Amino acid sequence: MATSFLFDGSDAAPVTILIAHGAGASMDSPSMTATAKALAAAGFQVARFEFHYMAARRYGHRKPPPRAETVNPEYIKAIADLRARGVTGKLIIGGKSMGGRVASMVADEMFEKGEIVGLVCLGYPFHPPGRPEQLRTKHLLDLKTPTLIFQGTRDEFGTKEEVATYGLSNAIEVVWLDDGDHDLKPRKAMSGFSTADHLRTVAETIVAKFAQPSGSSS
Repeated sequence: MATSFLFDGSDAAPVTILIAHGAGASMDSPSMTATAKALAAAGFQVARFEFHYMAARRYGHRKPPPRAETVNPEYIKAIADLRARGVTGKLIIGGKSMGGRVASMVADEMFEKGEIVGLVCLGYPFHPPGRPEQLRTKHLLDLKTPTLIFQGTRDEFGTKEEVATYGLSNAIEVVWLDDGDHDLKPRKAMSGFSTADHLRTVAETIVAKFAQPSGSSS
């Protein structure tokens, strides 16, 4: 069965971003929708999709999230299905939390094949909350794909102090968003920032890294 997508932005955009959802919220959740709209406003075409277990919930099948690595083939198929729909320009893959983790596990294979130009993770789940010893970083230590990880400074899945000790690949740039939680949402009274501010920073940073014209500096 072909992957179903939600599209935002122009289909003439030179760069498309394919994003998958987190473990517990669908591709059309408020957080995913706000993210897609912010990226589209910055000039990207954005394609959202769901893993099978999440799509099944729309029909009353309450399946728990599977182990992340078991849905790697679904992400690879989504890339192929997106290409089959005529998306031929530069492609960045990524996602929210688990979706970004899955994208990170297939990224190098796709990058080496020339299928993608980069990876974007929004709130990477470095470890389960309260269990900092259960790291999900092994494949990130020698990642080759140019990567942006956007992490809130209040994210319980990986603090700034913890992440600094992980020895992540030099291909990875971690961008810290002040007072953001796992959804990158800050407390405006505490930080002076809104979620929209942080999503604008996300979009502008991705533009600077991946969408500059050839020969220009980012």
